[in-house]
Amino acid sequence: MGGCDGNGNLHEEKFSAPMPWIGMYVAAASFACLIAMAADVVLGFRYHKLWFPSKFFSINATTLTLLGVAIKLSVDLNTPMPNNHDQLAKLSSSVFICTAMSNSMPSLGAMENEEMFMNVIALGILVITLIVNICIQIATGAIFVFWNEHVAIMFVMFVLLTMLIFSAIAVPTTKNYLEKKYNNRHQLALKEGANQIMKAEKLREALTKHWVMAHTCSPQFVMGRSVICTASGAFCLLSTMFLAEVMLRTLVMTSSFKFCSGESDYKLTTTLILFTQAVAVGVGTIAPAFRWFMAINFKCPKRGSISVKKEFEIEKYWIQGLLELKKQPLTLRIKSRHYRKLAYEARNMLVDICIAMQKGIVLVSKAIRFISILFVSRIYLCCDIFKEWKIKKFECNTGPQSEQNQRPDFSSYVLFLEGEKALVEFMMRTNCNATEYWLQKGRKEEPENLLKLLQKSTFSQSFKGLAEFDSDQVPSLDSEEPPNCWALPVVTLTSIALALSSNNTCSIEMLVDGLNQGLVYINAIEDHLDHKGDFTYTRKAANIVWLQLDLYHTWLDVDLKNLSLLGKSPREVLKELAETSKSRFEESKRKRRDKFGCVMDVSPSKWSVKELASNSMHRICQTLLLNQTCDDRLFEALVVMISDIVGACLANSQRVIAMKCFNSKIEEREATVRHAVHTLGKTERILEIVNKGIPPDLDPQQMGCIDEWRLSHKRKMIPSTFCFSSDSV
Repeated sequence: MGGCDGNGNLHEEKFSAPMPWIGMYVAAASFACLIAMAADVVLGFRYHKLWFPSKFFSINATTLTLLGVAIKLSVDLNTPMPNNHDQLAKLSSSVFICTAMSNSMPSLGAMENEEMFMNVIALGILVITLIVNICIQIATGAIFVFWNEHVAIMFVMFVLLTMLIFSAIAVPTTKNYLEKKYNNRHQLALKEGANQIMKAEKLREALTKHWVMAHTCSPQFVMGRSVICTASGAFCLLSTMFLAEVMLRTLVMTSSFKFCSGESDYKLTTTLILFTQAVAVGVGTIAPAFRWFMAINFKCPKRGSISVKKEFEIEKYWIQGLLELKKQPLTLRIKSRHYRKLAYEARNMLVDICIAMQKGIVLVSKAIRFISILFVSRIYLCCDIFKEWKIKKFECNTGPQSEQNQRPDFSSYVLFLEGEKALVEFMMRTNCNATEYWLQKGRKEEPENLLKLLQKSTFSQSFKGLAEFDSDQVPSLDSEEPPNCWALPVVTLTSIALALSSNNTCSIEMLVDGLNQGLVYINAIEDHLDHKGDFTYTRKAANIVWLQLDLYHTWLDVDLKNLSLLGKSPREVLKELAETSKSRFEESKRKRRDKFGCVMDVSPSKWSVKELASNSMHRICQTLLLNQTCDDRLFEALVVMISDIVGACLANSQRVIAMKCFNSKIEEREATVRHAVHTLGKTERILEIVNKGIPPDLDPQQMGCIDEWRLSHKRKMIPSTFCFSSDSV
């Protein structure tokens, strides 16, 4: 038999053979958690977010699975763990789960309500299972040393779980409250900038206001600065100290402990697990500890002045959700009035217990913070006195202090909860220049190739190339014409330029490089402005054509590079491309007819990729053939038309940047505003160029449509020509 020998005895040694591999698996899971927590710490220091948002190590299905594996030793009921490192590994797993809970608590704010409560329930089941298993092991003797430390850690674990659960209860209330405050401020900003083109300075100021609002109402920041989350840092630090004390005592006072002889089935992997989890606990404690210290700093804006009464006031938002739940009717369908009454009273009794527990947790957290402030505020007071002395001694009146007083005051845009008025001064002292960092970072990543392309545009003539790439005199290939988007004409004109580039290899490379940068912004602009999805198929056609053009120098399988080397004149190349595009269009239309038995009535905006690309190529080639007289300058004319279309499209950048701040969820708002500031930094010089070419008769809504630009030029009766001299740029 596979499980026993011939005498019927079990092969116990075989059953324990895989245990070292299981130990390696536990160490790997612990190491993965370590890397995630370390990444959050690095990002927090790098971007000066010393409340350390949980970006990588957050409460989710992946993290909970890793934690379930990492605490394997603590829930192992019957595997012998005789040595000191074996018993320490069990303790380190318990401390590790405490660190994980405190470290990832801010991530509750970044979740939707249903997702948050499901994750909290899953974590609660995991922690309660761990506590029960430790109790069983203490009773059975599987854990035979460090009893006091295990009991203390279980208490800390339970307290942290309770803090996490009741913090989650307050999250929906705080989100709703701050969302209303943001919307009120947002309405003012919307009136100022959403329907007009702002100058760069005004846009920077508007983005700074929105960043202050988005940052201070960021759910992770709100959770990270809350009194319960910061108090959890003290408990996390306490559990870490327990582990450090036991490890140090075991190392120094070995003779005071009595361990058993023998070896664990996990072999030496328990040492690896202990080392990995000890390092993870140390790294994971950094974020909670800093949140605790930052809370002390945050609550001590005026050193030495502490109001005991205000410190122990319980803000309404902590229990508002529970109070509203108590007022709601029962959703249970119970026929008997008597049982409905019992269920209602039982529900209210449970809610009252939760309210009492919530108040108790908040009061304990406030007490921890208050005691911490009493000790640390004196140190801050000494630091302030030293700073004031240093300023008086080493700085003159026209130094940085006077410059600081000249900075715009954004204190009215700081969004705070009840009892957080100190946040206004704290933000003004620490974080108001965060937008400047992202602006500078964006300026270093300026798209140089795109800038060179835009400098060839006719911005001084309102980008007149927009009126010249397509003519109404060209007959349509079908009864209707699809709407023009920004990207497809650019891609089509570039395809033609590539077919004419036999003597302009360097120029075509620069053009393609510039468009690779420019199409990123064009696509982003069209994503924001195409609300109805009218250009979905046209934009898809542009992206597919550009991919083939950029990688293979082809247009619908036509080798453009080979076409440019055949020695044909520009007019012959245009005729060939026009005929090819017409035949491709008719071929696609014929296939559609053969497939469905008749020509289906399809809206031009929903034509296939081949039909849209072919129609665009045919119209542009025919327009060039109708108007072109300077064949030797055709390539330069095409480059100017391309740069004009790109420039006109990028004139919408400021509106799109502003829209990014206005239209985003509360969980994503800070990252969205930060990205908008970063984009502004990259496009500042571009905006200086394109803003000079905006026609005065176009409003911001019309500027988003290429056909409106063309109509504007037609109204001005600008004569068409494709002979561009160097003076016209």
